[in-house]
Amino acid sequence: MKFFDWLTVTKRPAAGVPPKSVAEVRADLLAINRPTAPFIVRDGAPENVDLVAEWRIVDAKWYEIFAKAGLRKGFKVLMKLNEQESEVRSIDERRSIEWRAGLPNLSWETSGPTLSWETEVSRGQIKEYSYGRAFAFTERGPFGEVYHYKFVSGEIKTPLQDAVTKAGWVWRGIAFGKL
Repeated sequence: MKFFDWLTVTKRPAAGVPPKSVAEVRADLLAINRPTAPFIVRDGAPENVDLVAEWRIVDAKWYEIFAKAGLRKGFKVLMKLNEQESEVRSIDERRSIEWRAGLPNLSWETSGPTLSWETEVSRGQIKEYSYGRAFAFTERGPFGEVYHYKFVSGEIKTPLQDAVTKAGWVWRGIAFGKL
């Protein structure tokens, strides 16, 4: 493996695998979707790319899980399919936001609660592993688990890379620049 391939998470197909058409590769990537996965592969037209894979944070079923965990992160894999080179060029995008609400000042001063936020955007090849679990007294009374989640960027990227390389195409991670 070449050093630059390792650095950019570029994956190559096995020797002798004939490349499929762009339509077949697109169909293979969209076929990764399943109702039980915490991510979705969709059309990327709104982002000016061919396809996007992202966490299902806005999906009603998954929203409650992410909201309970206080997860305010978005992670996307943006993809462009290049038929001439038989490669999928990808770049990761992570956005996070943190909200902080201060308690009201209980002294006689006139200042009250404060609300502030901080946001962060990252682009390139991102490898991330986050894990969260919380226990508390639940609404029904007993002490128990309130939420449990894990975020592993490889859970999204590995199935995409496998589909691309099995189709005889190269998965080229872009670290800097445009797709």
